Amino acid sequence: MKRILIIEDDPHVGSFVKKGLEEELYQVAVCTTGEEGLTLLQHQAFDLVILDIMLPGISGLEVCTRMRQKYKMPILMLTALGTAENVALGLNTGADDYLVKPFKFIELLARIKSLLRRVEEIDSVQHDVFSFGGVMINDDRKSVTVEGKVLMLTSTEYRLLLMFVKNARRVLSRQDILSEVWGEELSTNVVDVYVNYLRKKLDAHDHPKLIHTVTGMGYVLKQE
Repeated sequence: MKRILIIEDDPHVGSFVKKGLEEELYQVAVCTTGEEGLTLLQHQAFDLVILDIMLPGISGLEVCTRMRQKYKMPILMLTALGTAENVALGLNTGADDYLVKPFKFIELLARIKSLLRRVEEIDSVQHDVFSFGGVMINDDRKSVTVEGKVLMLTSTEYRLLLMFVKNARRVLSRQDILSEVWGEELSTNVVDVYVNYLRKKLDAHDHPKLIHTVTGMGYVLKQE
């Protein structure tokens, strides 16, 4: 089930869109300010954001700019500002589509489905993308995200996480990990040290524990 965030200060519009999308079996959250929306994105993962421009506090354009610095999900601007200049400005700040109020729900729904389908098509051709439990690794770009948020890793931490994700649910011995990640004869204690580094970085994203110790055997990547 796809999750959609609506950032809209008009309660009637927010309620109308939320109700319609829930009838189409989307999970929907609504907030009324840009600050609230950005905070929500730090704690929850969404597949698409519907964003108004004229918001109290920081504008939708500023929200869009900040979102694009961290997140990759599609952004659909839904606003009464319909001039060509406003449309160009919205798209240039990072929005993927722009729909002017008043609008028909059927058109909004078609735009949403099109954006989500585009993401799925892109994902389907990325053969070097590995994911598990909210962690996504693009090995072509050497990038990692956790629930859509960028995770900064050292090269060793990256190789370690990639090995875990490729071997999800399999118990890996310290020696196996050492040979694959370091490729040289070192004390297996170094594996414990780097596993702890990796756990701390995942914990910093408030992510449920994924790397588990298997007493006397090694480690396994699995969801509790």
